[in-house]
Amino acid sequence: MAISASDVIPLSQARANFSELADEVRGGAEKIITKNGEAIIALIDAKRLDYYHQLERERIHLLLIDEASKGLDDVAAGRVQDARAALTAMKKRRAA
Repeated sequence: MAISASDVIPLSQARANFSELADEVRGGAEKIITKNGEAIIALIDAKRLDYYHQLERERIHLLLIDEASKGLDDVAAGRVQDARAALTAMKKRRAA
């Protein structure tokens, strides 16, 4: 959804018309609230916020799956190292 100029609202106007803004947002609009000409907050529907959080969690899960897949490829290709030896080497590098 694109933000139009009418969706950018000064804080003073948002305070005065908060109930109307809330109704617009529940209807699907998103509002950007500004203070001294600078965007400070966004007003969005709570269900949409939940949806955005779900998308973020799904993205994180996909990244983890990708990293696990790369790790399994490393194991299959023999690119492995003993965990204790790796930790010891890391500690030595940090101490140096």
